Amino acid sequence: VQLQASGGGLVQAGDSLRLSCAASGRTFSRYAVGWFRQAPGKERDFVGGISGSAGSTTYADSVKGRFTISRDNAKNTVYLQTNSLKPEDTAVYYCAIHKAIGVITTNPGDFGSWGQGTQVTVSS
Repeated sequence: VQLQASGGGLVQAGDSLRLSCAASGRTFSRYAVGWFRQAPGKERDFVGGISGSAGSTTYADSVKGRFTISRDNAKNTVYLQTNSLKPEDTAVYYCAIHKAIGVITTNPGDFGSWGQGTQVTVSS
């Protein structure tokens, strides 16, 4: 399966963006999908994840209450709604599929099929 993240852009603090992660090649409805981000010179950090059935989500403390993950398995797409953006949210955002069925973890090493990221830049 191949993933492609899109929807990034240059916005001002307080604005919103909806990022999309589209999968092709095979369905991924049984697998959790994670969103990660990486700022220049920093490690890739977990942002949030959603289970295959969309029954559960988990978020990093830094984005709780501001970001929301959803998925449409019929469209093979996962979304990351980002609200109240801050300059510290500036990063390249990536999506990835968990390697195990029915599990959500926060370790990037547990994920595969990384897509090309999408740049989010938040100006103050």
